[in-house]
Amino acid sequence: MTKQTKFSPEVRERAVRLVREQRNEHPSLWAAVESIAPKIGCSCQTLLDWVKRSETDRGERDGVTSAERERLKALEREVKELRRANEILKL
Repeated sequence: MTKQTKFSPEVRERAVRLVREQRNEHPSLWAAVESIAPKIGCSCQTLLDWVKRSETDRGERDGVTSAERERLKALEREVKELRRANEILKL
């Protein structure tokens, strides 16, 4: 089952950009997120997750980037398929 996204990548990028631009006008990152999330129509936690993901992708935060995450998923699918094929060949 796939996760359905309500917001387009463009909206996400714009929201993250707004948080980055207005970060210094607020006492904390959370305060900036709280001021922008209602304007976008998403929850504060969702917007904070987008900001953190963007920071990770930019190398500003430790973690697995989106590209690395997709590569790992593809490799896991391939391993799963190869294991299935090996099981069939053993029969």
